Amino acid sequence: MNCKNCHAQLLEEDDYCNKCGAKVIRKRLTLRNLFEHLSETFFNYDNKLLRTIIDLCVRPEEVIAPYINGVRKRHVNPISFFGLSLTLSGLSVFLIQKFYIEYFDIVAWFSNLEIFNNPGSKQALANYSTNDSLEYSSLIYSAIVPVFALISWIIFWDKKYNFTEHIVIYLYSMSLVSIFSVLVGQVVLFISPTSYIPFVFLTYPVILVYHCYLLKRIFNLSPLELLARTLLFLIVFFILYIIIGILSFILGLLLGQYNVGDFKPK
Repeated sequence: MNCKNCHAQLLEEDDYCNKCGAKVIRKRLTLRNLFEHLSETFFNYDNKLLRTIIDLCVRPEEVIAPYINGVRKRHVNPISFFGLSLTLSGLSVFLIQKFYIEYFDIVAWFSNLEIFNNPGSKQALANYSTNDSLEYSSLIYSAIVPVFALISWIIFWDKKYNFTEHIVIYLYSMSLVSIFSVLVGQVVLFISPTSYIPFVFLTYPVILVYHCYLLKRIFNLSPLELLARTLLFLIVFFILYIIIGILSFILGLLLGQYNVGDFKPK
């Protein structure tokens, strides 16, 4: 008998290949053993995906630090984990556009806020496209990872992690946040679609709290040090946010999307 994967010689009683480690499959494919295989793949505690998700929630330092230090067998690698989160995010966008697009009117939601009750803001909101925001959500989400990694690299310069290693941190953390946001978000859409936009904004403080927890455990920070570095992280983030906002405003003026006069008080 030969291994069907690497064609190495096997004994009849072997359950695994002694060369490539693949499981020996003797039964024909049926719905029953297909379901058993899927259950074992996705719901078994020994499965890498489930173990990665659980460990990132409970002890994230045991996922990220070992991977950076060269341990690659225990958990799902960050690129694959990020790819899974992008896939689920794309599926979520499809479902929203197909069944819930009328509940994803961010323009109407913002228009009810007093801060946006001026001609300039209304003009800016009028140029906002819900479909475009959904279609480019994966691109925006992907761009957040290197931005967060850059800020983290600056804030934690004394921890000897290079920029690429900080990218690994946020590939794992943002993927986990995205997976839970998509799953919980679909439940919210099914139960109470009108609550979805507030739910999206409520995820932001959750993201902040989780990253505080994650960075505290990875870098073994004291409460005071965690507070100081979190404030510094937020300051740098808002500076970059303002710079990007100014550049976007200038670009909008150059493209004629709105005029400076639109923002003058009545």
